[in-house]
Amino acid sequence: MRELKVFFLILAVFLVFYFVPFDAPTVKDSIINGFVMLNEYAREHVLLCLVPAFFIAGTISVMLKKDAILKLLGPDARRIISYPIAAISGAILAVCSCTILPLFGGIYKKGAGIGPATTFLFAGPAINVAAIFLTAKVLGWDLGIARMIATLTAAILIGLVMELIYKEKGIGGFVQTTETSTSNAKAITFFLLQLTFLVLSGLKINPTVKNAGLSALGISVLGMALFGFERDEAKSWIAETWDFAKKILPYLFVGVFLAGMITKLLPQNVVVFLLGKNNIFSTFVASIIGALMYFATLTEVPIVQALTQLGMAKGPTLALLMAGNSLSLPSMIVITRLLGKKKAFTYFGLVVLFSTIFGMIYGLIG
Repeated sequence: MRELKVFFLILAVFLVFYFVPFDAPTVKDSIINGFVMLNEYAREHVLLCLVPAFFIAGTISVMLKKDAILKLLGPDARRIISYPIAAISGAILAVCSCTILPLFGGIYKKGAGIGPATTFLFAGPAINVAAIFLTAKVLGWDLGIARMIATLTAAILIGLVMELIYKEKGIGGFVQTTETSTSNAKAITFFLLQLTFLVLSGLKINPTVKNAGLSALGISVLGMALFGFERDEAKSWIAETWDFAKKILPYLFVGVFLAGMITKLLPQNVVVFLLGKNNIFSTFVASIIGALMYFATLTEVPIVQALTQLGMAKGPTLALLMAGNSLSLPSMIVITRLLGKKKAFTYFGLVVLFSTIFGMIYGLIG
């Protein structure tokens, strides 16, 4: 199987170089525009947005205690507690699209039940720190905040509807994780220092004040990393941060490059026709496209940026962001195996429905 994949990869590369008319002006312009967008992202969004976000994800993953959070999703937890916790656990547990499916399978099979589990599944990839801040910085804070609020609300509603339909609250034990020896107070302080650095880096304030604040915060974080934690914990933090970066950055760079090409290759009139209005047709189409496409973590932002430059309206933009991270054809296959066809397709339909609804609302008031 591996050799077959290698063969088809080589064949695909050969066919691209054989048939693509690289001397055509449109192709040349699209390739150059891909590199221009990469240059823009490298200068404006990597050092002061993505890199701090990766370190925060490492902190969350290694140093914050998670057993208490996971237990709140169990079968004995009250709905008023379990659903909000499930909705924000993407940020608390630092899940991304590559880890959400096994985590979902674990909490569903071991006690969370269909409601909180599907709430967690929908919200998880979209509520991680990097996704929210990159959305806000690149596409605007109004969309970043709207994405966070709409995703949290839709996630809870989807979970409640799933539980209402299937009357399933979960049974059995629950997921346990390996905890760190670091005290909660120290870990939370370390987390808040990094989060403040990330927020401050995105503010448009006096450059002197901003640089002084970033320097002070950076020194504080470095001091805590060197002297505030045991050596093994600090090494684990660095290793986890690197693991996030190496899994996400290559896909992000490819996504940014393709987004740059899209703005030159994709006919603007097609985008305007399908996604250019804040009506139910455009918003529904955006939800379907998002549900079917595969977005590696964070790559949805440059792709959506390219589509907005081509004329995509506000409502379809939010709908695409909401559905795009939670579903894709590969993830649908896995979810169907975990839930069965009936529950899985109910979930898929609810994702499209609520993405369309919240996209329509944002399009009307945005």
